[in-house]
Amino acid sequence: MLSDFGYILLFILGGLMFFSISMFVAFLIRPQRPNEEKQTTYECGEDPVGNAWGRFNVRFYVIALIFILFDVEIAFMFPWAVIFADNQLVQETQGTWLWFVFGEMLLFISILLIGLIYAWQKGFLNWDKPIAKVPDFKSKVPNDLYEKLNKEYS
Repeated sequence: MLSDFGYILLFILGGLMFFSISMFVAFLIRPQRPNEEKQTTYECGEDPVGNAWGRFNVRFYVIALIFILFDVEIAFMFPWAVIFADNQLVQETQGTWLWFVFGEMLLFISILLIGLIYAWQKGFLNWDKPIAKVPDFKSKVPNDLYEKLNKEYS
């Protein structure tokens, strides 16, 4: 007789075995034809430019926070809509609470709408592609010194 923890352990082991076997089979049957395009760094579908340690624009984080805000809004609105649409609950309370609950949701949505309008007015939703500046050392270092340093350190 297995305890509840035994069943949990069996499910974990079964999941790990399924994962391991499926990854091994996928490794065996997938095509293995690497080329230059497949081995480049993937940055949102664009070719990588410059060093990976560069600073990111603050707008990345602002857009991510706005996305999370509206994602959480949906998480709050879905259960509200399910309960609000329950006909049996409406009949039991004779609809007295409907206007209160509806007003609360309108207040919640209006606060989020004010935040969206604020972000839009401040320009946080506008996206400008930055121009990458590639350093040009040859023009700033005399050519003979540049060649001398390259011969020394190569």
